[in-house]
Amino acid sequence: MSKVLVTGGSGYLATHLIAALLRDGREVRATVRSTAAREAELRAAVRRGGADDAGLEVVAADLMSDAGWSAALAGCAEVHHVASPSPVTQPKDPDELIVPAREGVLRVLRAARDAGARRTVLTSSFAAIGYSPKPVPDYTEEDWTDPDTPGLAPYPRSKAIAERAAWDLMAREGGDLELVVVNPTFILGPTLTTDLRASAQFVKAMLDGTLSVLPRQYFGVADVRDVADLHLRAMAAPEAAGRRYLALADGPTISYLDLARTLRRRLGAAAARVPTEEAPGAEPRRSVIHNDRARKELGWIPRPAETTIVETAESLRDLGLLDNPA
Repeated sequence: MSKVLVTGGSGYLATHLIAALLRDGREVRATVRSTAAREAELRAAVRRGGADDAGLEVVAADLMSDAGWSAALAGCAEVHHVASPSPVTQPKDPDELIVPAREGVLRVLRAARDAGARRTVLTSSFAAIGYSPKPVPDYTEEDWTDPDTPGLAPYPRSKAIAERAAWDLMAREGGDLELVVVNPTFILGPTLTTDLRASAQFVKAMLDGTLSVLPRQYFGVADVRDVADLHLRAMAAPEAAGRRYLALADGPTISYLDLARTLRRRLGAAAARVPTEEAPGAEPRRSVIHNDRARKELGWIPRPAETTIVETAESLRDLGLLDNPA
């Protein structure tokens, strides 16, 4: 059986995906920008995920350079393209996100095609689906964020542009390569790495008390373990080729205030510093986001959002990442 390539190997989602693949007995090659800076932490992370890292090869490849990608793809029939910029704050120059997101996905898809890979599963985002206004805020995989939407932040713009570029490339020059796209909402869940990404940093800021006021916004939650599982299902199912799959927990979208209340209710004194006030402003509309396609076509069963929220906080505590643990 050929090796599986996972890009952005040291990331929040990628470490869970690599651990799941290794637990299934697959040999994995993971790309990182620098093996010197990332390999040790990546191996520690997958071991935290209950996997033996003996079957893991770590190589250097950067989304903004052609160097290393041909070698990274050699002998890999399956590619999980997870790497993409995900900032804590929005940059002043949108191209800081747009260019690496777009150029990175095109570089990986071309390398996968040229290497004779069977399928690439791409991590996109709900940001590529539901960030343009609709008369009724009800979203499925048929919806697209318009990157020219007035006031659209750089991150959702980058995700919409990068995913469109991926589908356009496949239509023009994809050859025999198949593409499947996973579109998760706000990813939470236990972290395997101590180098926290944006969403886990947000929960940490709530628990540490460094975030005093909550944004006034509704959003969907997707468990990082469930998104990894959806990647695996999307790779395995023949009928998934050419499809997009929204990933989010069952139930309604939540607000940051709902998230805070869950932490306080379930964690007690450990959540004493979690803020209780929302930023001023009009009440936003609560979107409806559908996960029916992934459930019906791929047999995907996501965790409840409350479980995900609590286990995110518990993992931060267990790894000693909170400034003021109770």
